[in-house]
Amino acid sequence: MQLFIGGACAGKHDAVTARFPDAVWHRLAPGKRLEECQQALVADTPLVITGVLEWLEAALANAENDALRQQWQGDMTRLCQRAGELKAPLIIIANDVGRGIVPMQPKQRRLRDLNGWFTQDATAQADKVWYVRHGLVQLIK
Repeated sequence: MQLFIGGACAGKHDAVTARFPDAVWHRLAPGKRLEECQQALVADTPLVITGVLEWLEAALANAENDALRQQWQGDMTRLCQRAGELKAPLIIIANDVGRGIVPMQPKQRRLRDLNGWFTQDATAQADKVWYVRHGLVQLIK
């Protein structure tokens, strides 16, 4: 798996499109599990997963952070395994939202926490992690 992370409008989509022009794009559906992305996997075809922040925002309804993390960690492992079996490169695009002013609203702070944990978990499973800023792409793992 590869993870592309950066701020809003940083050039992540362009960088992924340039590297994986034949990819299938799949937007995470709020309220659905990450492992449901397996349905979008096609043998020998890259799958790009987007919409992580909106998907996590929908997960705010679940009050249990540890349960959420365990669920998506397991889902991510199974998704990576299935992608490997199909020889389908898996790419996740995530937003970096941890470099700004800390919001006053508890819900917005929690969303940033969930996003940070998700990207840490994705980084742990990723073969490569790319940071994108101002259209510049840097390999950081």
